[in-house]
Amino acid sequence: QVQLAESGGGLVQPGGSLRLTCAASGQFTGYRVMSWYRQAPGKPSYQRELVARLTFGGSIFYGDSVKGRFTISGIDANTTVYLQMNDLKAEDTGVYYCNGALSGGNYWGQGLQVTVSS
Repeated sequence: QVQLAESGGGLVQPGGSLRLTCAASGQFTGYRVMSWYRQAPGKPSYQRELVARLTFGGSIFYGDSVKGRFTISGIDANTTVYLQMNDLKAEDTGVYYCNGALSGGNYWGQGLQVTVSS
């Protein structure tokens, strides 16, 4: 059974930094895409915002609101992605979810709370 193990997150002051990690268990073949989404407070799950996406062996995408501040990277060998978040703002507050499109399946992590507040 595929699982996405997330770590990182927490409380940080505006202007601070956090690093999120997501590691996918299992062996995968073919197309692998790992993404980070966030769900703002009070918003339903269907309004999760795509923050960043990494296609192993391919492209990287960033949402407009995080360009220049967030960096997604990954380790191909063990299907792990990182999200380095710098210059955090209050509007970055929310629950961050890792998503994996792996070997034809679609998987979600349990979510990490990120709170940016002074």
